[in-house]
Amino acid sequence: MARLFGGGAQDVAEKAFPFTLSDAEWRQRLSPEQFSVLRGHATERPGACALNYEKRAGFFSCAGCGQKLFVAGTKFESGTGWPSFHDPIEGAVGTTVDRSLFMVRTEVHCSNCGGHLGHVFPDGPQPSGLRYCMNGVAMDFTPD
Repeated sequence: MARLFGGGAQDVAEKAFPFTLSDAEWRQRLSPEQFSVLRGHATERPGACALNYEKRAGFFSCAGCGQKLFVAGTKFESGTGWPSFHDPIEGAVGTTVDRSLFMVRTEVHCSNCGGHLGHVFPDGPQPSGLRYCMNGVAMDFTPD
């Protein structure tokens, strides 16, 4: 896994979120890979998570706090190897500027716990034209 550093991680770390835990509590609650992604801003390998292939109706939620993030109907196949969505549930995610890896990207985090979810890019399908490229390990899926 590649660890990401930059402005986005610092901005999120300094913000107060409704759902907070200590690092020790997060480590107890999450798997090592989930902790690395959600709390350490890492990225899972492309194609590594079964949620990339999930096609049932339902919703995707934050693996850290359980907040609903995306309705399954907004998921699409982007060919990137990560679950991709064109619209989050209103108010479910926040964004920060990520200046890691010698580029500027828009990082996406859970608005409830601040967990790192992935990045959003302006090359997605309509209606939004956005591609929310998420780490599958950072989410859980609940079928309808």
